[in-house]
Amino acid sequence: MPTKPLTDTKLKNSKCPKGQSIMKLHDGEGLYLWVFANGRKHWRFRWRVDSKERLLALGQYPHVSLAEARKSRDKLQSQREHDLDPSAERMVEIQRKRIADANSFEAVAKEWYGKQVHVWSTSHIRDVKRRLEGNIFPILGQRPIAEIEAPELLSAIRKIESRGSYDLAHRVLQVCGQVFRYGIATGRCSRDLSKDLYGALTPHQKQHQAAVRPEELPALMRAIAGYDRLGSSQVRLALQMLALTFVRTGELIGATWDEFKLDEKVWAIPAERMKMRAEHIVPLASQTIALLAELKPLSGYSRFILPGRNAAKTLSNGAMLMALKRLGYRGKMTGHGFRAVASTVLNEQGFRPDVIERQLAHCERNAVRGAYNRAEYLKERTRMMQWWADYLDSLVNGSKVIVGNFSGVA
Repeated sequence: MPTKPLTDTKLKNSKCPKGQSIMKLHDGEGLYLWVFANGRKHWRFRWRVDSKERLLALGQYPHVSLAEARKSRDKLQSQREHDLDPSAERMVEIQRKRIADANSFEAVAKEWYGKQVHVWSTSHIRDVKRRLEGNIFPILGQRPIAEIEAPELLSAIRKIESRGSYDLAHRVLQVCGQVFRYGIATGRCSRDLSKDLYGALTPHQKQHQAAVRPEELPALMRAIAGYDRLGSSQVRLALQMLALTFVRTGELIGATWDEFKLDEKVWAIPAERMKMRAEHIVPLASQTIALLAELKPLSGYSRFILPGRNAAKTLSNGAMLMALKRLGYRGKMTGHGFRAVASTVLNEQGFRPDVIERQLAHCERNAVRGAYNRAEYLKERTRMMQWWADYLDSLVNGSKVIVGNFSGVA
């Protein structure tokens, strides 16, 4: 008697009889549903080779529907008709999938990402991960990187543009370019598609963080010196520290007392807190050391030089931005702006560009060269930082400071 095909109703209502471990329901042409005593239901495809029974699992019901199971059964039957072994073909398919997964855009991107994180700052690690996971992986992540075409990449980037995020679109494309170049280097693809998209994206105007011009610096420094009339002395000292050291805002507010070696007159910012993941030395001018002496009693028992209301946490970046706003510099000056104005003034005074760049922590990518320059420039940087502190003092109190050409002076 021919087997009566199964129905969804019968599958849903099927139960293994008491006293049995398995009940097998036959759909025809080798397709079975095995119903176990624990209630689980699994599809199996059965065939014979040299009178020996062979089985292949096709998934669990209802995750794999009746229609899907029949489709898999038909594919396997077709293989048998062409003298192919379904088990061997399954192993080949699994291997192909493994290779495809290892060569997908997402796999290559994650491999590249893992090679970079040890030299990136925490914030950059977070940004790159968010850009890939939020914008590219959902669209191109599972595609073999070698099979992606430029129009596909452009379509993914234009989805970002459609939100009005033109700057982000350019940044995401840059990240994709780095992934493709890593793919080329590791033999997974042959072209950097990001180069094919040059000119295809909506142009954007890069927004620089606000900074006063050098001629506006005296008024700003005098305003900061008098900030105690408007707000806390801690915030005033924070702004003055930022001006004197011109480190990044996050590097200052995250500073702990154990990073300062006052006997050596240096501040050693550990690698894990730096954007480029390399230790950064800030020579301390006498004025900076004096500010630290003022900050010490204000910090109480906190490990941070600039604690927030909760001594276990740091002062917020917003506190300094709010102070600049109250001083009348909203949209005119930011914490990052001190780096720009310091660079401008020091270059104008003739300090060597390499020395200035080193103090700005624009690090050499080459670790050996970076370590060499760190030692070579320290004496010049120490002199430069004291000159800068004296210069800022002169802007506030009207005293004179030596100006001139410092190029080549060690």
